[in-house]
Formats: sequence, structure tokens, C-alpha cells
Amino acid sequence: MKLVKERILFIIAVVLYGTIGMFLRFVDLPSEAVAFYRGFIGVLVLLLFRLARREKPDFRAMRDNLLWLLLSGVALGFNWIFLFAAYVNTTVAIASLCNYMAPVIVIALTPLVLKEKLDPRKIPCIAAALVGIILVSGIIGGKVGSPLGIVFGLSGACCFAFIVFCNRKMKGIPAMDRATVQLALSALTVLPYMLIKSGGMLPLPDLRSGLIVLMLGVLQTGVAYCFYFNGMAKLPVQTVAILGYLEPVVSVLCSVIFLKEPLGIAGWIGAALIIAAALVSELMPERTSAE
Repeated sequence: MKLVKERILFIIAVVLYGTIGMFLRFVDLPSEAVAFYRGFIGVLVLLLFRLARREKPDFRAMRDNLLWLLLSGVALGFNWIFLFAAYVNTTVAIASLCNYMAPVIVIALTPLVLKEKLDPRKIPCIAAALVGIILVSGIIGGKVGSPLGIVFGLSGACCFAFIVFCNRKMKGIPAMDRATVQLALSALTVLPYMLIKSGGMLPLPDLRSGLIVLMLGVLQTGVAYCFYFNGMAKLPVQTVAILGYLEPVVSVLCSVIFLKEPLGIAGWIGAALIIAAALVSELMPERTSAE
């Protein structure tokens, strides 16, 4: 198997992403403050990484894609705010699975946003994901843990879908340049929102929360981004898609095993439907004009 090192580093990145929700349960800070610190620390790590590799940013490409970089960076900031708020208001498993509705939202909105015809074969994927989110929410069993948490999770998914559309509009910009700018803009987006909510004061964490936030910024953001985009640049697209779906699996397992958060039989079925629907839709080969 070729590119073994890249595969291992990519898997490490995805697993790190999947553990974020679990660690956030032990942080005594507002979700917007965690998002700001994570983005700020993550940018510093990315800049140090690029400095060590003597990589020069492509400022011309950044200028040519400035509008989409700004919009996607703002969307990333709100994606983190909504997702972290979802982690606080519902179980980690439900928050993560709601957030992973993003690929299905992209499929459903592509005909409207990008004017691309919807592949009829992907309609069952949309239906399966919708059934999955209903099962995960607990509506059928009459045990909805937190409607607010579900709303936050789905709002985060909508923000992420918007980021995907922005990235589709960008042309000729290296992946690492895009990631660095988006990460920096996400932190700047969250900053005024955080200051307004905290009465103009920068929320300061206690020792435990500070150490966890530092870890999230360095490992789950800076290091994970480096590993992720290095793998994305070298690995086949289908490999990236398949390995990427380890993230919600890790999130669900962390929720159930370490946090003892119940999911239930219906929830497990819903989780399988959401992950399978998103995975199948991404791996489905594109139709040719002859078909």
C-alpha cells in the first residue's frame, strides 16, 4: 500500500477531530470563547509549521479569492460556535451526527446554489439521512434530549455546507493557504461576538480548562490541520472521503464509551444511516454524458 505515512497521519488527524466534543465537556468556558482560542492557537501552529518548511504563501491567489475566503472564514467561525454549543446542549454523539448532515445538505442545495443537476441516484441518500436524523433526535421514542442542541448542530451543518460552496468557487489557491486564512478569519469572526457576550472582557479559563483549550488549539486544530491537508494533497480523493468518516464514528464511540451518554437502538440505526448516506453520496461515481 502506497503513501502509508500519509494515511497514518490523516487517520490521526481525523481521530483528533473526533475527540473534540468529548474534551469540551470538561471545559468551563462559553462555546464562543473556546472557538476563538482554538482558532487563534491553531493559526499560530500552522504559521510555525509553514515557517519550518519554508513555505511561502501565495498572496496573489489569496487576493483573487478574497471574497470567498472572507465568507468561508466567517462561516467557519459560526460553524464552531454552533457545534460547540450543540456539544453543551445535547450529547456529543447527537451533536456530531447533526453536524455531519452537511454533505447531505450540500447535495440537496447544489442544484440551487451551483446550478448543477441533482443526480437522481443521490435522492435515496438524502432520504436516508433525514430518517437518520429523526431517529437520532429521539422524536419517535418521545425522548428528545434537547431540541436546542439539535438546532445548534444542524445550524453548524448549514455553515459547513456554505463553506463547501465557497471552496467550490475558489480557483488556484493552495489548500494550506486556504486553511490558514480561513482559520485566522474564523478567530477574528468569533472575537467581537465573544466580547459582546462577555461584556467586553476576554473570558479567562481556569487551569484545567486552559490546558484543555491549549491542547485543542495545538493538537486538534494546528497539528490536525497540518496532517489533514498534507494527506488531502497526496491521497486519492476516495481514500480521503472514506477515512474522513472515521470522525463521526470516533465522536459517537467517545460519547458512549467515555462519557456514558446513551444513544439507544434507534439512535445507533440513525447514526448508521447518516454516516452511510453521506459516505455513499460522496463515493458514488459521477454520471457521464452518455448515461
